[in-house]
Amino acid sequence: MSDTLKTEIKEAIVRALRLPMAPGDIQDDVPLFGPDGLGLDSIDVLELVLELERSFGVKITDEATGARVLRSVNVIASYIETQRQAS
Repeated sequence: MSDTLKTEIKEAIVRALRLPMAPGDIQDDVPLFGPDGLGLDSIDVLELVLELERSFGVKITDEATGARVLRSVNVIASYIETQRQAS
C-alpha cells in the first residue's frame, strides 16, 4: 500500500473536516470514529465521503459500504486501490 496515498488521504481528512491537527499526526490504523480514535461522528461522514469522491474518484454509495470503508486510513487506502484496479 502506497505511503503517498495514505498521506493524501490524511491531508483530505484534515482539509475536509478542518481538523486542528497536522495530517502527519493521524496514525494509519487509528479508528476514525469513536472515543478511541479521532472521534469523528455521523455529521463528519458526509463531508468525508464527498472529499474522498472528489479527491480520489471513488464512490461510497451506501451506508454499509461507508461503515466498512471509513474505519481507518489503511482501510480507506485499500478501498481506493481496489477501486482503481477495478476501473
